[in-house]
Parts: sequence; C-alpha cells; structure tokens
Amino acid sequence: MDSKTRYVELQSQIDIQNLRSAAPKHSDEEGLIGSKRLNGNADGRDDLFDDLDFDVDSHPLITGESRGGSGVSGAVFNLTTSIIGAGIMALPATMKVLGVVLGFVLIVLIGILSEFSVELLVRFLVISKASSYGEVVHCAYGKSMKILTEICIIVNNAGVLIVYLIIIGDVMSGSVHHSGVFDQWLGHGFWDHRKLLILVVLVVFLAPLCALNKIDSLSLTSAASVALAVVFVVVACAIALIKLAQGTIEPPRMSPDFGSKKAILDLLVVVPIMTNAYVCHFNVPSIYNELETRSPQKMNTVGRMTTVICILVYALTAISGYLLFGNDTESDVLTNFDKNLGIRFSFALNYIVRIGYILHLVLVFPVIHFSLRQTVDALIFEGSAPLSESKKRSLALTVVLLALIYLGSTMIPNIWMAFKFTGATSAVSLGFILPSVVALKLSKTSGPGSLNATEKFLSWLMLGLAVIVGIVGLIGNIYSLSNPSQ
Repeated sequence: MDSKTRYVELQSQIDIQNLRSAAPKHSDEEGLIGSKRLNGNADGRDDLFDDLDFDVDSHPLITGESRGGSGVSGAVFNLTTSIIGAGIMALPATMKVLGVVLGFVLIVLIGILSEFSVELLVRFLVISKASSYGEVVHCAYGKSMKILTEICIIVNNAGVLIVYLIIIGDVMSGSVHHSGVFDQWLGHGFWDHRKLLILVVLVVFLAPLCALNKIDSLSLTSAASVALAVVFVVVACAIALIKLAQGTIEPPRMSPDFGSKKAILDLLVVVPIMTNAYVCHFNVPSIYNELETRSPQKMNTVGRMTTVICILVYALTAISGYLLFGNDTESDVLTNFDKNLGIRFSFALNYIVRIGYILHLVLVFPVIHFSLRQTVDALIFEGSAPLSESKKRSLALTVVLLALIYLGSTMIPNIWMAFKFTGATSAVSLGFILPSVVALKLSKTSGPGSLNATEKFLSWLMLGLAVIVGIVGLIGNIYSLSNPSQ
C-alpha cells in the first residue's frame, strides 16, 4: 500500500473517531440519520456528511489496511450461492403459469432490479458506516425498523432452509406421487421414513458446515455448489434439446392462461415466488466485509457478474424444465425426474440431475444459515461480543436453529406453500422495498451518495412494483387457503 493511500485511510479513521466523540447521543427511535445533528445547518446541509469527504466508489466499509479476504471470484461464488438455491426448482412451475414469453421477461427484469437494489444497499452501507443490513435500515428509520428488518431476514432464511430439507426429503425418500432415489435403488426400507432421512442428513452433513464462523470459509463449497447447479442446467437443457429434435415435446404455452379462477389465482402468487429466487441481500454485507481490498465499485462488479450468471441459469432451467414436463411440471421440478424421459440413458441422467442438485443444496445450506445465525444473534444478543469470538454462543445458536428448521420441514407440506408466503412478505421486502426506501431516505442527507434522476426513478419504480406484488401476492395466498378448491 503506498503512503498516500495509507494517509487518506488514517485521516478517514481520525475524522470518524472525532465525529463519534463529538456527536450527541440520540434515542434509538431517531436512528443515526434521523438525529438532530444530521438535520441541521442553516444552509440545509448535514454536518456528518460534510465531514465525510471521500469518494464513495473507492472507500471501504471497514477502513484500514486489508488483512486478506476473498477475491472477486470467491465473492461471486458466495453471492451466486446465496441466490441459486431451492428457488430455481420452482421456476419451471412459474413458467407453466406465466407462459414462456412473460416468464422469460420477468426473470430478466427481476434480476436487473435485484442487482440495482444490491448496488443501492452497498452504497449506503458504506456511507452510513453500517456493517449489516439491519444497521443501515437503523440509520435511516431507527431501531424499530431495524428489528423488523432482522425479523424479515429470519423468516426468509428459515423458510428457505426449511424448503431445502423438504426437497432433500422428497427427492431421496420420495413423496406421495413420486418415487425417491433410495426406493429406486434399494427398494422399500427404513429410508422411506422421510423425517429420519432428513434428520440424518442434517446431523451428518449439514451441521458440521453450519458450525463454521466465517462465510469466506465457505468459498470452496460455494464454488462446488455453483458447479453442481450448472451441471443440472446443462443436463436439463440437453435432454430438452434431444426431445425437441425427436419431436416428442408438446408446444409450450407462450402466454398466461386466464381460462379459470385457479389459473388467475396462480398468476397472483407466482410473481412473489420469482422475486424470492433473487433475494441475497441478507448476505451482501458479510460478503462485502470479507472482500479483499473491498470497495463499492468492486462489489458492484461482483453483483453484476452474479446477476448475469443467475439470469442465464434461471432462464435455461425454467424453459427447459417446462418444455420437458409441460402441464405435469411439479412445484419442485426435481420430483419430475423419477420417470423414463424417453431418451437413451434416461435413468442415469435422472440420477445425475437429482443427486447432483441435492449435493448443491447441501453446500448452499450453510451459506444461508450463516446470515440467519448472525441475524438472530444481533437481535437477541445485541451489544455482545462478535459471534466469531464466542464459539459457545455460536454453537448453541447453530444447534437451536437447526432443530427449529428441522421441525418446520416436518410441518410444511411442499415448497410452493413456503415460497408463496415468504415471497410475498419477507423476500419482496428484503430484496426490493427496504433497499429502495433506505436509498430514497438517506440520499436526501448524503452528499456523496445522492441519487441522480435515473436512480431516483428506478428506486420509486422498484418500490411501487414491489408493494403491488407483495399486496396482491398476499391477498392471493390468503384467498387460496380459504378456497382450496378454486
């Protein structure tokens, strides 16, 4: 590091320390940005942001010399793993509801908006000197909103992890309408007991990975999980192309079906399920903090590379899965791969698809669990030493959370039910509503982080669309529960 760069960073640290010692205390309800100190020069400018005279595109969230961390590729793998999880398995079913054209457009549009919201989140994490999602919301709207944000993260991540266990159980031990991998290999036996199988996987494979204290420790497993997801996509696309060449695939529906109440109801709930597939924001601060020589500009590069990968993977998976199974596509498309696909080596390919993706979920699980554990710790043990410095507290939280997730997986019937509600509530809030309202609020008082006209328009557009999707999706979910026959 050259002397000039070191001087700038040291000066920034001194300025921040002086600001903290000079700043008057304020109530939790005000939050950092809402405090009197930030509202008040006669010329309408803010004292804090006047003193923060640095380039937001190159200033790190944690000042000082970098002590190592993950590179761009490692960060891309971790962020991609945070996104590509169980949500991908529901996308062919959403394509069945929306049709190919509208489904593809929404996959691209939601991906772009999600990446924009990640950039907003990173920018205001740096400006507000926050180290977590909850803290930056606290800076904008106070402690009450911080607690609400942390609850959203807990609900979203716990729901996702429950879905992972449901999929593992469905694929390995079978479900009501589909045979499991073990049934096809070994016939009936104790492995038919779904709850027992999930418990064994949880204790033997998932718990050791979940016990790790740094997300950077999961970079290699994240890379492996992305590779397995790519294998799934390649095999699914290859099978679809072979069947297209054979002429054995029925023409897909290109537009939504409005022919029945059930079809219309499905339309109301399917977009929140798609938004759920892109939510990774809860892991963005952790990934950013462990990024080597971190800066918002570098993190934006990570976000854009991740978005391109995810859009390609999601679009190919959704289209190929829908082409293969048409109107028989299940909410978890993996369960469709239990029958003869009508091509050579069909059953071998089925095993590759199902087992490969189960391994992918096993490797993704600890990445999502990491932010869940961090958030629960911040909510319950606020003000305590960092979780990475307390192995006993970390282990205790891990055990309790895994036990609760296991219980949830035994109570929720299918992934469609879980995704419908988390997608319309916590997922749409974390991915789109909160980043936009935080940016719109903090940009009024932050000179280096002010939004330009295009960014303001996109923020308002994202906020409006997210609120509509959330409200409509929630109403549709409630109606579908009260009228199951529709």
